[in-house]
Amino acid sequence: MIVAYDPFIGAMRRLITALVVASMLAVSATPAATAQIGQPDIIQEHWYHSYATLTLDVNAWADDYPEIINLSVVGQTEMGRNLWMLQITDESCWADLAFDGCEHLYYGGEGREGPLLLRKEVVYIDGGHHGNEHLGTELAFLVAEYYIEGWANGDQEVVDLLSTTELHILIMLNADGNDFDTRRNVNQVDLNRNYDHYWNTCPTTQPGSSAFSESETLANSIYMNDVVPHADLYITMHTGVWIMLYPWGKWPEQPSDWEMYHHIRDEVNTNISDIPIRNANQGLYPNCGTSRDYGYGVMGYPTFTFETDDEQFLLGTVEALSDRLDEELDVMHYLIQNVWYWRARLVVDSLEVEGGKVHLSVSNLGQASTSNATLLYFEEGDSTGFWLPGSNEPIEMTGLAQKGGMPQIQFDADFNFSTPGYGFAVNATNNTVTTLDFTGAPISSEGIWVLYYQKRVVDSSMWVGNPVNDSVVESNEGVEQGLLPAPSMLLVFVAFALAAINGRNSRIEQ
Repeated sequence: MIVAYDPFIGAMRRLITALVVASMLAVSATPAATAQIGQPDIIQEHWYHSYATLTLDVNAWADDYPEIINLSVVGQTEMGRNLWMLQITDESCWADLAFDGCEHLYYGGEGREGPLLLRKEVVYIDGGHHGNEHLGTELAFLVAEYYIEGWANGDQEVVDLLSTTELHILIMLNADGNDFDTRRNVNQVDLNRNYDHYWNTCPTTQPGSSAFSESETLANSIYMNDVVPHADLYITMHTGVWIMLYPWGKWPEQPSDWEMYHHIRDEVNTNISDIPIRNANQGLYPNCGTSRDYGYGVMGYPTFTFETDDEQFLLGTVEALSDRLDEELDVMHYLIQNVWYWRARLVVDSLEVEGGKVHLSVSNLGQASTSNATLLYFEEGDSTGFWLPGSNEPIEMTGLAQKGGMPQIQFDADFNFSTPGYGFAVNATNNTVTTLDFTGAPISSEGIWVLYYQKRVVDSSMWVGNPVNDSVVESNEGVEQGLLPAPSMLLVFVAFALAAINGRNSRIEQ
């Protein structure tokens, strides 16, 4: 959301922030906090952020770059410190979903021919679950700094990315632990064992009295569910052993979307860094209730724990943090720049209607497989229901809901689209050919075909619906399909109004 910038308000916010920070320093329990205030950037580069200095920095960014930054408070720590959330993106071409002048944004970008792009890619990053793991916090900060300064300096790669991608970055989750330089929060709870994914079922210490018993983790989970439920990358920053960990922590088995994780591992290790990238259970040790496994197992995100290194205690060295973390930043840039690929990306190559049977050829441009895809048909002039393969009557839709900032229609149905005859699977970077039975549907040239599928193999992954471009539709029954020169009102409605399925398929994204 773009808000008009008032210089007077900006100045007042800086003054208020400075007063708040000064009051913090008066009672601060950490020498590091007083050491950092007022230091020039070139010196601060060699030190770690306290909550006070982070507060100054994120508010200064918000004041200086209101065109791309929305700074918000998404909760408080147990001691009442703010959880600052940076949303970094360029909204100039997305207001009111205007098509005029922004056509280049709606088809996935150069080399990514695909369906209408009706929302941005979303990257979610958090740091500082463990208060004394400072380099992980600084890596989250440096990622934000890279994209903010890149946009300010006119770096075309950054400008292009922020036009189609949202970065949501919570730099310091455990601000209390950071200021006291302790791993746990003020209640002596390990925040990265406090998430509601097999909570307290591994040998661990201090997971809390229950899942999300701590205000920090509860706020983080609420943000995931309410603001970024459709994120296509989640990375949580830590410090310790130099390694990147993917799910699962509880089990040694590879995750459902192992193809995607192995592709990322191979690309990073071949072209960027030799950092180990492994299943968390085998790469480190068994761990449960982590944000990483919650992100993948409950939210359906592709997730990583990024452990920076074990040299964080070299405080005050002459080497800048950005140099110490240069290789890790390169890995982060790769993951963010290629976020478009971290899901199934189905594109219809051809759709032929013959005797009510639909012969479908589909390619997957993404690096994740889907085992659960189908085709929907929306009849001309009917915005209340749609037809499924094998059905003799339309599925009625009821109710308008909001989820993740996008309007959706919910209807009462419970179908397993992976059942033969209803749907099909497509492996990563592969294609499939299938025939679906639509003899019961009143097919006409004015109807809309929609490809409907899960973004990844993991059951918790969201669903997407992409209208099929009429240019690939053919009929051998005298029903001519025309090329849509621009998105029609019905097509745009259908793109937004795809249904939320009950039960395990209840999470839908447009």
